Amino acid sequence: MDYAPDWVKTDPGRFKRVVSPSGMGLWTLSPHCNANFEADKKAFTAFCKHLKAKDTEHTVIGIQVENESGILGSDRDYSPEAQAVFDTPVPVKLITEIKKCGKGPVYEIWQKSGGKESGTWPELFGWDAGEFMSAWSVASYIDGVAKAGKAVYNLPMYMNVWMSEVRRVESRWSLAGASYPSGGAVTKVLDISKWFTPHLDLIAPDIKHYNLAAFERMCAVYSRSDNPLFFPETPPALGLFRAIADYNLIGYSRMYLLESIVAEDGSIRPGSKTGADTIRCIASAIPLILKYQGTGRIHAIVQEDDIDAQLLDMDGYLGSAVFAGGHAPHIPKDWRHDAPEELKIPENDPNRGRGLVFQANRQEFYLVGANYRLFLRPKLAPEKMLDASFVSDFWLSKLAHQLKVDEGHFDRNGDYIVDRRRNGDAINGGIWVEPDTGVVRVIMCD
Repeated sequence: MDYAPDWVKTDPGRFKRVVSPSGMGLWTLSPHCNANFEADKKAFTAFCKHLKAKDTEHTVIGIQVENESGILGSDRDYSPEAQAVFDTPVPVKLITEIKKCGKGPVYEIWQKSGGKESGTWPELFGWDAGEFMSAWSVASYIDGVAKAGKAVYNLPMYMNVWMSEVRRVESRWSLAGASYPSGGAVTKVLDISKWFTPHLDLIAPDIKHYNLAAFERMCAVYSRSDNPLFFPETPPALGLFRAIADYNLIGYSRMYLLESIVAEDGSIRPGSKTGADTIRCIASAIPLILKYQGTGRIHAIVQEDDIDAQLLDMDGYLGSAVFAGGHAPHIPKDWRHDAPEELKIPENDPNRGRGLVFQANRQEFYLVGANYRLFLRPKLAPEKMLDASFVSDFWLSKLAHQLKVDEGHFDRNGDYIVDRRRNGDAINGGIWVEPDTGVVRVIMCD
């Protein structure tokens, strides 16, 4: 509602609002009001016409239709118009899609309520009927707006989601309309939202979790064959690396305004440095992400709680990404990064080991990230590996030979450009990366 113009806010007789169960008008425009829909569609169509005329360089690659839509303060609209819909049969298309799907939260709730093939919303969905009707009405509304805009300018379009699984006090009970906007495409009703938004290219979750397990659960839900994973409003958390490597994340926009990241003099604010470094590492590897995503050749490096190393099983090699604080002696990097305390990062420090490892072929690796060292050893027969392991100094021994280790970047053509060749002490203690070393390339030598 706060995005609506003054002439909409001040005319509730024409631009109707959602009515609560007690009959109070809420600060939310009703998806069951045709005047709301027509005004929204007209404004969006005018915007798309303007964008098509002005954006001749095609710098805009997609459009978000509405923002974290849904109803706060009620599970559904209780106005006479909406009540009439609630008391009439559920659209046949919804029942058809549920039966065709045969799984998922919507299907399970329908089955639990009796699995009837016709009836009103409460007859088919019981306790969840209000939220289900809101999901259907909000999705249908947004799809109509998107359809009109695409007819003018056919750009990719999406809607974003205020998640039900956010870390807030009011979310302890996960109630639609109280903990999160009812009708938004949360995990429980995502299927309904997808079925009734054919003119949207994807539904994007605004994941605010820093907890890795919760972050990955949301990635698994929203990364599906009919819905590419995209984050339009998410902090630069460690989970980003898992989203890229394991869930094929196609795009990212961080939350918070630029002013909260960059100071008046153009420098990065201290509290934003870790996040900025994370994005810098990912951006430097975009050519590799585009080339290898979905091939199994991208490995996310994430320093979780209570571990000092992450093991990797790759083509021809076993890898161990040892984090700062791991069981390794102090090993020099180079004059730019060497510090006596470099391996002593507290467990709760946000600047944890993180990054991506790409295996282009058996002997060629690319690394980005921070605060980890990758040790590689040939994947030999067990008896040979065990025999090679018993050396006097395990970490300082050359577990695998490196032909060369380079720091570099990718040019506009996607070609790797070497900026600096490593040698000496800088390569004897594992392959290390920092945000300002660019993309590190390693060519192994048998």
